[in-house]
Amino acid sequence: MSSQPEDILEITFDDAALELAPRAGGRLMTWRVGGEPVIFWPAAPDWSNFVKIRGGNPLLFPFLGRHFVDGEIGKWRDQEGVVHELPMHGFARDLPFEHRKDADGHGVRMTLVDNDFTRQGYPFAFRFEAAYRLVDAVTLDVELTTSNPGEVPLPYYAGHHFYFVLPHDQRGISSLELPRTESRRQLDGGAISDPQTGAARYALDDANILDRFHCFTGPSDHPVRLVTPGLNRAVNFDLQRPDSIPWYSVTTWTEALTSDFYCVEPWVGLPDAIHNGHGLRWLAPGKTETAALRLTVSPAA
Repeated sequence: MSSQPEDILEITFDDAALELAPRAGGRLMTWRVGGEPVIFWPAAPDWSNFVKIRGGNPLLFPFLGRHFVDGEIGKWRDQEGVVHELPMHGFARDLPFEHRKDADGHGVRMTLVDNDFTRQGYPFAFRFEAAYRLVDAVTLDVELTTSNPGEVPLPYYAGHHFYFVLPHDQRGISSLELPRTESRRQLDGGAISDPQTGAARYALDDANILDRFHCFTGPSDHPVRLVTPGLNRAVNFDLQRPDSIPWYSVTTWTEALTSDFYCVEPWVGLPDAIHNGHGLRWLAPGKTETAALRLTVSPAA
């Protein structure tokens, strides 16, 4: 896939638009509001290695982050002690999804089901769906739905990897606002650090929040907000949607000092949850559950 796929989808509502590549990992490429990109997408992406494209929203499933067995990354041990290989962030972002547009054209649902390849490192039956829907000109609803059609409980912890537009020279005047959280990180070898009391606000030029997990500690007394005054924009995260399973954390990350994006990533669990239990979901046979969120763009003030 050296050139852009032919089946790029465009979803519109008034002057809001989404572009998605279902066959390239179900990737949301960008979200534009009033013609301006909110989700970052590079000008010249390398589609020959689309998993490594820094942009859009890679889907993280069945596990997110790094998992380790005896210090070796990319492996996990099941309850019977059998060790399996599974890449960082799982395999969903690597694989083609089927898709179906909503009847009114304002949304899309993309679906991945188990196959011979997925069962090599994750020996379970599953159905994983990612749905994006433009509610209005400034609001985007996103759902990750996991179903277990198998006969044994399904372990998983899914998440997002949103790349938001932020010119690198604007990090110092931009911030992330949070409800009550505890801050954690992953140590070498996979262990999760002891929690530290989180702050209500972090400047995005703070190197201490790179690769940090902001874990929610109770009912939200403040929404998650990405505030970028230089763009006159705030992105508001509603992570308490009706009938959604709980979000465990949001993770903050960017790649380099000159990267013109910043990632704020809602996660159902923490890395290596299959071993440490932080947010690990066990979905019973025949059951389905959804992790839902709403993103709304507003003026930065």
